Amino acid sequence: MTRRPTPGRHRLARLTLLCLLALAVAGAGTGCGGGPAPSSGLPTGPPGDSGLLSEEQPSTGQTSPSAAAAAVINPCDLVSQPEAEQLAGTPLNEGRQVKATCTYNSPPSGPTAQVEVFVGPGAKKILDINRELGHEFHELPGVGDEAYAEDNNVYVNKSGQWVSIRLVLLNDPAENRQALEDLARVVADRL
Repeated sequence: MTRRPTPGRHRLARLTLLCLLALAVAGAGTGCGGGPAPSSGLPTGPPGDSGLLSEEQPSTGQTSPSAAAAAVINPCDLVSQPEAEQLAGTPLNEGRQVKATCTYNSPPSGPTAQVEVFVGPGAKKILDINRELGHEFHELPGVGDEAYAEDNNVYVNKSGQWVSIRLVLLNDPAENRQALEDLARVVADRL
């Protein structure tokens, strides 16, 4: 007799797989409980920095068009701790930035919850991989230049800058859909 996995186990296995894929693709983040990921070469700054970080030309001190295009936005500036807590419906620890990712985790004594914000080309790569895996997406019209949502994930592109927001909760993803879409609109306005 073949034992069918329970819906909770299936969701947990899927979340684990997505987390591992995100780390493998992005090369940044601590969302799976590991330590800091290897350096991806992206510029970074301290949490709470002014937000836009760019690489300058050494000879002139001016930001070149190619450096401006490669600029990275501080992910902890895109989603605040109160916004992450509202999305998760529970208190979360202060955001921890590692490279282009900001992660808000629940305290060990609280319910399991995590909000992860990823900025840059890796966010688009995660979307592409999830498409290849056959995940179901729906478009979010009027959000940035383009935006898509799937269970507990949203992806926003504005002016070539990609952002993904991932929510880890042990509930029915349909319960989180509207809050994720609302936060995607807020983040698109900040880009």
